[in-house]
Amino acid sequence: MDPKKDVVSVGGERVWFSRDIKNVYFMLNKPRGFITTLEDKHAKKNVRMLMEKVDIRVFPVGRLDKDSEGLLIMTNDGDLANLISHPSSGVSKSYRVSVKPAADEAQLALLASGVELEDGTSAPASVRVTGGEKERTVFEITLKEGKNREIRRMCDAVGLEVIRLKRTSVGPLRLGNLPSGKYRELTKQEIMALRGACKRTEKKQNG
Repeated sequence: MDPKKDVVSVGGERVWFSRDIKNVYFMLNKPRGFITTLEDKHAKKNVRMLMEKVDIRVFPVGRLDKDSEGLLIMTNDGDLANLISHPSSGVSKSYRVSVKPAADEAQLALLASGVELEDGTSAPASVRVTGGEKERTVFEITLKEGKNREIRRMCDAVGLEVIRLKRTSVGPLRLGNLPSGKYRELTKQEIMALRGACKRTEKKQNG
């Protein structure tokens, strides 16, 4: 038996349990170089190492690849995790992206309208230039789907190389000034807002 999740019942009545495990929710600012795949025993650095002081086992909602950084939700609430990370969820996620060489209007327009990838055309996205210089462009892109390494593949398809990729928001959650490698517990208001975003998406999908 696993005392953290198993319940013993006789004749339909619960006769033993160690304690009820409450759901917990954290926001982690994942640094570059850490992986989100907790099952990889050979990984030298994964996000669990950053949360060793949390005494309840939590897992990441969705993924950020090893070379990406930024907002990662960590929780033990499987239902909410599935709602957010499912490909059809439609919960928006924003990223700050630095690319080289400098992007032109045609490339940015393609990123916004949809790029042909090996697993289908990317969905329309919101793209807004926020900075850059002669050989580099920084822009914010907001997506409502979660294909694997999608932004990197989109940029590669239009001739741009991603040199930095940082997730800044998931639905109503904003990373803000949380330092890299640090985490904090979500407030009740943030949890409610996140659930609300998922419910609004479900209603739209169901008509």
